[in-house]
Amino acid sequence: MAVFAIADLHLSLGENKPMDVFPGWEGYEEKLRENWLRCVSKEDTVVIAGDISWAMKLEDTKTDFEFLHRLPGKKVFVKGNHDYWWSTKAKIDRFFEDNGFSDFTLLHNRAVEAGEIALCGTRGWVIASDLPEDQKILRRELGRLEISLSAAKELGKKPVVFLHYPPYFDGFACEECFSLMRRYGVEDCYFGHIHGAFAAKKVKTGALRGVRLHLIAGDQIGFCPVFVAP
Repeated sequence: MAVFAIADLHLSLGENKPMDVFPGWEGYEEKLRENWLRCVSKEDTVVIAGDISWAMKLEDTKTDFEFLHRLPGKKVFVKGNHDYWWSTKAKIDRFFEDNGFSDFTLLHNRAVEAGEIALCGTRGWVIASDLPEDQKILRRELGRLEISLSAAKELGKKPVVFLHYPPYFDGFACEECFSLMRRYGVEDCYFGHIHGAFAAKKVKTGALRGVRLHLIAGDQIGFCPVFVAP
């Protein structure tokens, strides 16, 4: 069993929100399908780190989720800033069950065991804002990350972190996030949210603050899930 990761699928098969108006997104659904089938087997797990579907309501995700359901492997979802359909965990779990999406699970206030590692993470938030409302959301997200990392520790598995927002952007680092990851022995952190060459220059990849950072937004990795661990 292998673990893969990708973020920012921005599926709109059931919505009139085409992404192919942006450079590099032409025919992206078919590219994603072909790459996924080439890389991922039914025994594998794929973490999708946010911005999964453009649907505004949970019931409107069905077409996009059926597309993912037809692809092999277990899918683990992290919330993104455009996942407006995201409701309570209980409601989403019930929707998955009612529609036969037995291969879907949420990474939310928990850790998910995957072989020798534990999948940890949360959405994250903007880190360059001093606005009280942004600081409040960021603190909440840091709390969720710690809950996830603590759950991994209880499992006795090596934690790997998946965020939607980058922990470093345009000269600003979320020091609390890096501190948490170091404290729990995290070596690798995967994130999305960043699109286009200009924005990609503002993030860091590779080693930073003792953690290896990986940008996995769909358009940045050619819509091909990235190998994480055996």
